[in-house]
Amino acid sequence: MELSERKKRILRAIIESYIQTAEPVGSKAVADAMETAFSPATVRNEMADLEALGLLEKPHTSAGRIPSPQGYRLYVNELMEEHRLSMQETDRINQALHLKMRELDRVIDEAGRIVSQLTNYPAFALSAGSERTTIRRFDLLMVERNAFIVVVMTDTNVVRNRLVRLPSDLTEAQLQMLNTLLNTTFTGLTLDEITPELMRVAQHAAGEAYGLISLVVSFAIEVLEELEHRRVHTAGLTHLLEHPEYRSLEKAQTLMRYLSEEGDPARFPVPQNEPMRILIGPENVADALKDTSVVIARYDIGGGMQGVIGVVGPTRMDYARITARLSYLAEGLARLFGQGGLPGGGPDGGT
Repeated sequence: MELSERKKRILRAIIESYIQTAEPVGSKAVADAMETAFSPATVRNEMADLEALGLLEKPHTSAGRIPSPQGYRLYVNELMEEHRLSMQETDRINQALHLKMRELDRVIDEAGRIVSQLTNYPAFALSAGSERTTIRRFDLLMVERNAFIVVVMTDTNVVRNRLVRLPSDLTEAQLQMLNTLLNTTFTGLTLDEITPELMRVAQHAAGEAYGLISLVVSFAIEVLEELEHRRVHTAGLTHLLEHPEYRSLEKAQTLMRYLSEEGDPARFPVPQNEPMRILIGPENVADALKDTSVVIARYDIGGGMQGVIGVVGPTRMDYARITARLSYLAEGLARLFGQGGLPGGGPDGGT
């Protein structure tokens, strides 16, 4: 859609005013804010054209205009200026990232809380694993005559171990035979394939031997289930109530219920070929999100895993500020997981 420079300037002024006030914007307010030679009458005519193009909407109770989802899309694609984070913002993110977080779930949960605090919108965070994780290698290490350590390595270089204690003694030779069997039979199998193979082995192995095999393979299954399991962390759901669009408790509850319910993590889209994705209004597939915008950032965790952080809010959100904060946080998380250090000092600029 080709617009004149004047129409673009007026549309940007209206969207940025509405982002700040949540109130319909009139022609006089636009003319005053732009501090140009455009008269309210000229601005009024341009606003009428923008409405005819589907970029503005007119609420029934007001003479002003508000942006439509198509207007926001044009703003995000062409009109939005890059938001420069302040030193205070970058310091706040870096301090949060410097926390001693060891467990993946804890890091992801904390990332969601940080995003929600920084944006005043509900946030979600999750990890997305490899679609086909397999066991690459088993190692069995003798500790005592009745105890050994199981070490499992996946094809994504994730390593897990467990101490196994037995009611009877086991020789080193028996342990090595078990180790060989596991590596020749149960490597290269996905979670869906490993259980049928265990059942097949049960038909040929002696009872005591099968008990040992089952013990080790059950641990491998736990590891694969852990890596394929995606749990969504949500934070700051009550921030919705701070925005005029959700003063209706019924409307807010519908969205809050959707964000907090247990279910398929796939309801939150994962950007595949881009680090950032913005879905505005009807661009969202889920009915509960049709009147909202969703901004999602992706980052690499390593080991075939990706992390996703995002916010959900009204279409009247400050896209420039939100995308800047999500991008910086995602970059910091990628560096944290990759042990490459945190991003450098914050850029100069406004708040």
